Amino acid sequence: MIYLDTSVALAHLFAEDRCPPAELWSRPLVSSRLLEYELWTRVHARKLAGSHGDHVRALLDRVAIVELARPVLTRALEPFPTPVRTLDAIHIATIEFLRGQGQDVLLAAYDDRMVAAAKKFGISLFL
Repeated sequence: MIYLDTSVALAHLFAEDRCPPAELWSRPLVSSRLLEYELWTRVHARKLAGSHGDHVRALLDRVAIVELARPVLTRALEPFPTPVRTLDAIHIATIEFLRGQGQDVLLAAYDDRMVAAAKKFGISLFL
């Protein structure tokens, strides 16, 4: 399964220069509930809800969402082997939660700081 980071979802939604390969969308996708909030915040900030709202909903429908449950949030409060931003901590804690449940998870991310932190955890990358 592939953990979809917000950086990849936004690149796809906004047709940025760096876009995920088509193969990504045929694989099982998972992300934190945080993805929904981050996507809508960026869409609203750009005043694109009218033109991009259906695309956001369709993207979110393709992703299995892990709720911001106590075990994930508790892990996000613990130390990390490298400095991380708050939202990255929640994303990485979500991946760690899934791996703790026996899931094989690859990370799809364009954010260099997120990728660096994930590597410190031994999280394999899709992109």
